[in-house]
Amino acid sequence: IYVEWLTPKIIFLFVSRNDDEKVLQLSDWFDPTKRPDVITLTNWLAPIIWEGTYKRQVLERYYKQLNITIGLAVFSTGRFTDWYFEEFLESADKHFMVGYNVIFYIFTDDINSLPTINLSPLRTYKLFNLINYGTWPSIIIRNMENFQMVLIEHIQYEVDFVFTMDINQIFQSDFGVETLGSSVAQLHAWWYFQKPSHLPYERRTESAAFIPFGQGDFYYHSAILGGTPHYVLAFTTHYLLGFAHDIENDLNSPYESHLNKYLFVNKPTKLLSPEYNWDPKFKTPPQIRYVKIAFQP
Repeated sequence: IYVEWLTPKIIFLFVSRNDDEKVLQLSDWFDPTKRPDVITLTNWLAPIIWEGTYKRQVLERYYKQLNITIGLAVFSTGRFTDWYFEEFLESADKHFMVGYNVIFYIFTDDINSLPTINLSPLRTYKLFNLINYGTWPSIIIRNMENFQMVLIEHIQYEVDFVFTMDINQIFQSDFGVETLGSSVAQLHAWWYFQKPSHLPYERRTESAAFIPFGQGDFYYHSAILGGTPHYVLAFTTHYLLGFAHDIENDLNSPYESHLNKYLFVNKPTKLLSPEYNWDPKFKTPPQIRYVKIAFQP
């Protein structure tokens, strides 16, 4: 187990190691016609991954020969550690990228409070003690500043793809390589079946997260974000700048609003259907065939 206390350093952007989507053609593994009951392609031709639309064997053959490593970053703090950590990590060990090299990046405010987890082969985890830099009185800003530092100092050199997820989730079935891409966004289960005019974008023009009325593609859930380390770092940097801009203008737009603005401007190359993050308190519609992750609000 790797443990590190973070110290401030100069931030540099970098070039990611791979862009695997240029090598594997979409038509090799994805068939949007297999699910006529749902939207399977965006208007910018990015695939929306639903059960039945992808060929797992084709993807497995491709990624196995590349010997890739995938990272999964999660924040486990306060009572969330007691409530969710053990169940989240045990379910992730069972269902997240099975058969591939995986590094779990665990950010916590109390390393001693974390239970010991015995992981399967090819899996390890690294612990990082969250440091409060005192920039803003905000827990999420503290988390993002720490995450940004680890992306720069470690993650970019250690993995080919990385996901960041909320800890109040439980993996229920395979979350596999069909989810990998340069930039991966999660469709929000609460808002997927709602009218576009009802989506809760930030509408205040003064905010860095502003999206004008009548615009917007989908509403994305901040519980899951993935892609290359370069992409995830670019968003993290964008969010920290956007938050600072809003504070200077006496605004405090939610993290998810900044995420939706970023994805509106920088279209994701792959979208995960609500199957990948379903809220079990809702009645499950017929479009949701297999729940990959159950969200616990």
